[in-house]
Amino acid sequence: MDVFHQSKQGIFMFFSQSSTLMYAGSDLLLNPIFLHGFAASSHLVLLLFLSMSWACKRFRKISGHDDSKQEWKSTRVLYYKPTIFCCWALSLFYLLLCVLNYFYWYRSGCSNEKLVIQSDLVLRTLAWIAISAFLHIHFPHSSELKFPILLRIWWGFYCFTSSCCLVVDLALHVKHQFLPIHLWVFDVVSILAGLFFCFIGLFGNKGEDTLLEEPLLDSSTGRNNCVEFNKVNGGENVTPFSNANLLSILTFSWIGPLIAAGNKKTLDLEDVPQLAAGDSVYGVFSVLTNKLESDSGEVNTLKLVKALIFSAWREIILTALLCLIYTCASYVGPALIDTFVQYLNGRREFKNEGFILVSTFFVAKLIECLSQRHWFFRLQQVGIRAHAALVAMIYKKGLTLSSQSRQGHSIGEIINFMSVDAERIDDFSWFMHDLWLAPLQVALALLILYKNLGLASIATFVATLIVMLANVPLGKLQEKFQGKLMESKDGRMKATSEILRNMRILKLQGWEMKFLSKIIELRKNEAGWLRKYVYTSAITTSVLWTTPTFVSVVTFGACMVMKIPLESGKILSALATFRILQEPIYNLPDTISMIAQTKVSLDRIASFLRLDDLQPDVLERLPMGSSELAVEIIDGNFSWDLSSPNPTLKDLNFRVCHGMKVAVCGTVGSGKSSLLSCILGEMPKVSGTLKLCGTKAYVAQSPWIQSGKIEENILFGKEMDRERYERVLEACSLKKDLEILSFGDQTVIGERGINLSGGQKQRIQIARALFQDADIFLFDDPFSAVDAHTGTHLFKECLLGLLGSKTVIYVTHQVEFLPSADLILVMKDGRITQAGKYNDILSSGTDFMELVGAHNKALSDLDSVEAGPPPSENLINIEEDGDVGMAKEAMCKEEEKRDDQNGQMNEVVEPKGQLVQEEEREKGRVGFPVYWKYITAAYRGTLVPFILLAQILFQLLQIGSNYWMAWATPVSKDARPAVEGSTLIFVYVALALGSAVCVLVRAMLLVMAGYKTATLLFNKMHLCIFRAAMSFFDSTPSGRILNRASTDQSAVDMNIPLQVGQFAFTIIQLLGIIAVMSQVAWQVFIIFIPVIATCVWYQQYYIPSARELSRLVGVCKAPVIQHFAESISGSTTIRSFDQESRFWDVNMKLIDGYSRPKFHTAGAMEWLCFRLAMLSSITFAFSLIFLISIPDGVIDPGIAGLAVTYGLNLNTLQARVIRTLCNLENRIISVERILQYMSIPSEPPLVVEENKPRHDWPSHGEVDIQDLQVRYAPHMPFVLRGLTCTFSGGMKTGIVGRTGSGKSTLIQTLFRIVEPTVGQILIDGINISTIGLHDLRSRLSIIPQDPTMFEGNVRSNLDPLEEYTDEQIWEALDRCQLGEEVRKKEGKLDATVTENGENWSMGQRQLVCLGRVLLKKSKVLVLDEATASVDTATDNLIQKTLKQHFADCTVVTIAHRITSVLDSDMVILLDHGLVVEYDSPKKLLENKSSSFAKLVAEYTVRSTSSF
Repeated sequence: MDVFHQSKQGIFMFFSQSSTLMYAGSDLLLNPIFLHGFAASSHLVLLLFLSMSWACKRFRKISGHDDSKQEWKSTRVLYYKPTIFCCWALSLFYLLLCVLNYFYWYRSGCSNEKLVIQSDLVLRTLAWIAISAFLHIHFPHSSELKFPILLRIWWGFYCFTSSCCLVVDLALHVKHQFLPIHLWVFDVVSILAGLFFCFIGLFGNKGEDTLLEEPLLDSSTGRNNCVEFNKVNGGENVTPFSNANLLSILTFSWIGPLIAAGNKKTLDLEDVPQLAAGDSVYGVFSVLTNKLESDSGEVNTLKLVKALIFSAWREIILTALLCLIYTCASYVGPALIDTFVQYLNGRREFKNEGFILVSTFFVAKLIECLSQRHWFFRLQQVGIRAHAALVAMIYKKGLTLSSQSRQGHSIGEIINFMSVDAERIDDFSWFMHDLWLAPLQVALALLILYKNLGLASIATFVATLIVMLANVPLGKLQEKFQGKLMESKDGRMKATSEILRNMRILKLQGWEMKFLSKIIELRKNEAGWLRKYVYTSAITTSVLWTTPTFVSVVTFGACMVMKIPLESGKILSALATFRILQEPIYNLPDTISMIAQTKVSLDRIASFLRLDDLQPDVLERLPMGSSELAVEIIDGNFSWDLSSPNPTLKDLNFRVCHGMKVAVCGTVGSGKSSLLSCILGEMPKVSGTLKLCGTKAYVAQSPWIQSGKIEENILFGKEMDRERYERVLEACSLKKDLEILSFGDQTVIGERGINLSGGQKQRIQIARALFQDADIFLFDDPFSAVDAHTGTHLFKECLLGLLGSKTVIYVTHQVEFLPSADLILVMKDGRITQAGKYNDILSSGTDFMELVGAHNKALSDLDSVEAGPPPSENLINIEEDGDVGMAKEAMCKEEEKRDDQNGQMNEVVEPKGQLVQEEEREKGRVGFPVYWKYITAAYRGTLVPFILLAQILFQLLQIGSNYWMAWATPVSKDARPAVEGSTLIFVYVALALGSAVCVLVRAMLLVMAGYKTATLLFNKMHLCIFRAAMSFFDSTPSGRILNRASTDQSAVDMNIPLQVGQFAFTIIQLLGIIAVMSQVAWQVFIIFIPVIATCVWYQQYYIPSARELSRLVGVCKAPVIQHFAESISGSTTIRSFDQESRFWDVNMKLIDGYSRPKFHTAGAMEWLCFRLAMLSSITFAFSLIFLISIPDGVIDPGIAGLAVTYGLNLNTLQARVIRTLCNLENRIISVERILQYMSIPSEPPLVVEENKPRHDWPSHGEVDIQDLQVRYAPHMPFVLRGLTCTFSGGMKTGIVGRTGSGKSTLIQTLFRIVEPTVGQILIDGINISTIGLHDLRSRLSIIPQDPTMFEGNVRSNLDPLEEYTDEQIWEALDRCQLGEEVRKKEGKLDATVTENGENWSMGQRQLVCLGRVLLKKSKVLVLDEATASVDTATDNLIQKTLKQHFADCTVVTIAHRITSVLDSDMVILLDHGLVVEYDSPKKLLENKSSSFAKLVAEYTVRSTSSF
């Protein structure tokens, strides 16, 4: 230091009276003062030059002479970024040296040399800031190809002066003159920077943008290519991480471009680069499956864990190494604190000890920061990979599950495996190393304590052990509660999923509030376990927050007992060690809870992966042409339940040759659909042989339609063949429907085809099968859902036309389609009772006779109603025409005429939009109202101040106890202690107990508020969803709603309260540290303020990108769940078309789409944390330099040591504040998404008190419709276009019309599922729009088009509102022909009904719906194609039952079987939403030119001819 007490000689000789020579030489050039003075002058000249240059430019701009070329903005600058970075870094470096020099000056007094050096440093700082600003503002827009010539000359000059300074200092060193370390650092950094700038000056230039090289005439192509590239940016770009250099990886600079892009625009998925092969699900899944398959035997939890570990072993080893380095680096600080305190107390071991200590602290902090950031990032990478691989595995399993396994797991449960359990295993990656890291950290801590406190460290070990062991029972409790919580969540999700699928029927019946109460009950059960879980967590947390204090009390107590002297240095070292020990102990409850949760999740996934798959040997597949038989079954016995002694299908023996048409018929529940399932290989085989030759296509009885375009549904993965496509559309009579739809075949279909009528869905299904061009076609009663006219067309054009040469096996209830079959199989009780041609089996058995007899009876009814000549005359003409006949021709002409009239009406509907829109996502920052609503949801936020107060008190008591120990203990053995040992410990214990109480209060209040908020948000969101209009469910895929009910609700239940609390607590801790450090030396604020400002700037720069990435994670999750749910429900269809690989590929792409933003979110978070940690390390180093610079005795070494103890935690806490804030922003999006669904527009009120109808309303049942115009949404065309008619009370009215004519819409308007746009409906004189929805729907009855049963039992399905006695239920069952069937079942009325009623046939489900209306006995009954799924005999029985029990009721029937409406009092014929004909059937049939008469004639033709 004496260098500053020696003086210098040279051009500043007039200063010689107050200074002595620094070195003996008199050579002017070797004088450092001369060099520093010269350097300062040159920097001043540069500063003046840049100022003048800037002023001239401003003047030119104001004068309007700015001729900078804007087109050069697109040039890219070689070395521009490193140059500007180096300039800023150099200016910061000189600023630090300037401050440091000031402290030396402050310590050893002022001198002229110091004044010169200080002036040099100040001018250098200003000059380099000016150069940085010049490069940043002016140069990117300059047209120069190289850096300005004057700047390059200056860089050369700067390099030269820096070299001179180094030479002078080396010369002085050779003469054994002492130089301070900071001057050596100054020389080395200056010369390195100078060399870099010389290199830039010689080789740095701008590279032209390739766009500028495009020929002028073809300039558009360049621009277009650029645009195209941007569009597929996310698709083509692989993440820069995959090929980044070492520096970029270390500093996370590879994510920089994405963060910069997020600052300029709102990020979309296209902006997010693709994952590298190692992180993509394609690579990860194959590795995981290979590992699993290499372990023979069935999957169990242990094998799954092993496979997951081996599939990412490199990353796991790397992260283990990184956290080992981090742990060692983090203990350097506590180990050196005692030495530092002794140094401050004046005990110096060697020269420059202070600088060596500061350097060691700083380097340790840098290593700690680097290793921690990369450890965290790599762990998240492992988690993302594991999540992707498990989701893919669950999906693959879902596609191959056997029917019995499927019945044990609902779609909701399987979705939970994917959305909750796989996610939890991803989260567990954070805690992966904590189990072995905690003992290591404890061991290192004990070593440091042993060095400082000797044998007292044994007491520390015992105390730590007690705390850790106390966690074991708490951990077990948490595991138990977690398991129960997941079980109850599964039950709730299963019920929610089923309710959302059947929301339409619930609305029609007025049951939605009853089912909501069912969900609320399930949630109450779940909330009971949630409450136990969170309160256990709160106790665990409070125990562990007080652990460091408890451990320190035990340790210091042991020191007193063992008479070990306590010095402030040793105590501070111990306190710093306890604080680091705090981390593994703090994390212990989370780790234990996470291990418990993860084990539960792994067990559940492993048990799912162990479920039985479809039997691979059920079916023997033969290539086409290898056999003349298409299907052959020999002695086949098949059963849905292999444990049942009675097979579902028994003694099957039949052969089907190629090209044959095989019809399967029989009564409801006889096993027709099961026969098709067995041919598809879906049904488990008990015995026998089943052979299938060729490819197959299948049309299910319940249409399975994918959400997506109509065209995509028809093509179903095949290449477009326009000619074939058009033929298929024609054959399925879809062209007319596509013309009506705004977007034709590009119309996006809602989930499960929700915006299509039943007939349209069925015909799209048939078109899908026809387009596949398979060898064998299996049709499960596809004609029941379409009207008579369309049914005839389909049978003729599809089965006999396009499929004329193909093998077709079709199930049907329509007897008229049987004569065309080459083979008819008659089924009863799972057996084929008759087989042969129509005429052969007609006389050979009773079963077939019953079916045909019922059909003939219906036809004889038709003949009796029909007046005039018999249809045989028309028959000849129709057959001669070779078309469906004149009836159709005439009808088409009328349609064309009406189309002309209605064309204008159609065109008015603008703008037309798709029904299903992209999922909405908020843009920009999460608004403060979201936080405010969340915080004030429970008890209006009254608990929040108390939670904060408890934390502040805790922090004050913690600081107070540490301050007390630092102040009350002596600095060294020689000094006298300030207080007695007993007083010291007594006060410390009192403060510790106070802090423990505060933590317990805080933890309890926090979980109380979090639990209450979660419950309130759940109830409000579900109420809003259940009260939403049906249009919401039509346009919202259930995956989106389920995502909010599962993932987002889970976040609100478990994570967000902790995140909000943690953020507030960390802020309070950070303020505590700043207070302690600044209390020691206020000068620390000199660097604190700019560092905090920089931190805030970084955070503001990062947040826009992070927020959008986080939202993308949320938005990209719903498609994965939706596609999964859709694939599981349509797995039979997918397998029958052999399309598993295509669906698998779509799933893989969706999983990667979800992983991409997740991976880059992790990268962006570490990018920010790395920079913040660096800044806080610099702050810490600066405060240490300040402490070693101030003269001895100015500050108490013990208190200074306390500041260092707290400062060690500064970077961790600063990073934690930002990380917690960012995590909170990311998590709070779940609240934002739930709040979105709390503001869904609601349906009109369920009850209007001032307008309640009389209890016996409707007494007469007259329905009066006046000028009714209806459309499904403001942007969609009208479906009903001014309909006026009256259904007289007590009369039967039949509604007929082609598919899509508006029949179902009329019924939906009657029930106010859709509100009329214009017009009104009166029932018994009351306008239905003026009364409550519940009052309306509960007084009307309906048997819907899609028969629905809910999971539960027979009783709950017939009487969900529990209004009727068992006797009444049995009576209804007997009337609807189901009594015998139910009596046969085990449990009778309590017989099980599985999800969707899948263990009941379609016809039986339809009869249950009939049972419901027989119980309800309403005055107005609507039958919406109610007998579509039953055979003619059962249909006749249903009609008879309805006649008998609803004789005095208004019955409105929509029917495809003409016989169902012939005995009606009135018939309405609808077409394109208008009434075409309205009269009694008799009168309409008398008029041979009426459309109805033609429809009946056509039906008669179809029913009596054999096509």
